[in-house]
Amino acid sequence: MGYAEKRGGYWRGRYEIEDGKYGTVADSTGVVVKFATKREAKQAADAEEVTVRRGEWRDPGLGQETFGAYASRWYAGQDLAASTMQNYKRHIEEHLLPDFEDKALAGILRTDVDAWEKKERAEYAASSVKTWRSTLHLIFEDAIDEGLLTSNPAARRRGRGKRAGRSRDRGPEKVVTDALGILLTAERAALLSGRDDEFVATVLKGYTGKRWGEIVGLETEFVRRNAIRVEWQLYELDTGELVRCPPKDDSYRDIDSTDWLSALVFNHIARTKPMSCPCHGRTYVFRGQGVARTGGHQGAKLVDVARRAEVSTGTVSNVLNHSDRVREETRIRVELAIAELGFVRGGATSEHAAHWRRNGFATWLFTPAASGWYPKKAPQEARPVPILGEPWPGVPARGRGAAARADACWLPIAKGLTPHGLRHTHRTMMEDLGTEKVLMDERMGHIDGSVSARYAHVTPGMRRRLMLGLTEQWEAALAARRALHPRSPVSALDRLLQGGG
Repeated sequence: MGYAEKRGGYWRGRYEIEDGKYGTVADSTGVVVKFATKREAKQAADAEEVTVRRGEWRDPGLGQETFGAYASRWYAGQDLAASTMQNYKRHIEEHLLPDFEDKALAGILRTDVDAWEKKERAEYAASSVKTWRSTLHLIFEDAIDEGLLTSNPAARRRGRGKRAGRSRDRGPEKVVTDALGILLTAERAALLSGRDDEFVATVLKGYTGKRWGEIVGLETEFVRRNAIRVEWQLYELDTGELVRCPPKDDSYRDIDSTDWLSALVFNHIARTKPMSCPCHGRTYVFRGQGVARTGGHQGAKLVDVARRAEVSTGTVSNVLNHSDRVREETRIRVELAIAELGFVRGGATSEHAAHWRRNGFATWLFTPAASGWYPKKAPQEARPVPILGEPWPGVPARGRGAAARADACWLPIAKGLTPHGLRHTHRTMMEDLGTEKVLMDERMGHIDGSVSARYAHVTPGMRRRLMLGLTEQWEAALAARRALHPRSPVSALDRLLQGGG
């Protein structure tokens, strides 16, 4: 039986844990309870001894490790994909440690977690806060498995709190577009970059639903006659390193490709003749923008001078390097364009980065293409893309006095559309075509865990119907674009408009 022990001005309860080993009654944080009377101490000690005999006793000293110390130990013990490790590290360091680092694990209450979540929701998107709470929940679950905690303070209790339905976690609706929107956005992205790569990549993303990392990490050997194989992705870490890793959730798959899309990608590879990159030693279908100026928005480029002078880029190069080979009239026109645009030789390097960067591509190519506006980026405010009216649909004006020289600016195609929004767009296009769910899941790399999914299988007929539907949408988009203007400054699109490959 337990007993009471006199300690100065208070009593403490003592109980037997095992032969020759005694414990002291303590509270949930491990602090010894000081009783005013001997009787109270004895009763508490007896109660603890009963829990020992039932096998329910737990050392009150457990759970006194600080959250910060345990989180560091927990993180070090994980062996996950680099992308997951990076996300966990960011969640812990930026959102969990500021509030919980010095608190004992056992001292963190549900009310503390709820207060933290309320504070975070005041600053960040609900979907992000939900993700961070999930990480916190996972850490506490592992602490329970180690016997450090008996309950999870980050667990959500059903049916409690405000009756807000699903609006509590509702985020903004994802912006999607249609087949013509994909085509027009791809054309503008190519005009902003001054090359065809962005046109081909944007169309490929819109008509396959590939994730961004799967587009950047597409190797030439996985482009096949009627399919695009998803075998790897390139995931960009916070350090800037691009890690070659399996696709998300190991979603290896073959995405059926229409004849016209396969031809577009094969022709792109034939024209660009990609070489293996220095970082991975692999040959990728797409390469990044200029090393010095990702996005091509800071100053005039060689292609801008060529358009201004109405000559080819080769002619501009000759003026710069072998002026004796160029007629005097042409040389004067090119030099005038150079002066008007403030073109600086070497300021826009012709060397290309091995790969796109997600932020640079989205900020300076995709977003202005879709919305018609460059986004806010300190020190500059958001501003419309200034364009020269000819040739249609307008060529971005760059360099000194670009806004003053511009004839107009682009109207939005789909304001708020993101590169990932093209993945949503592809799913929406398939829904519109009545594509069977099992085939949609296969193309998107999703897994349907339902019982009915075990009995659903993709058939050749499903594939043919989808390829036919996507081809009809593409041809209708080309026809609509041709009706707007029969030519395009983007060579890959111009060939398509003229009926070429």
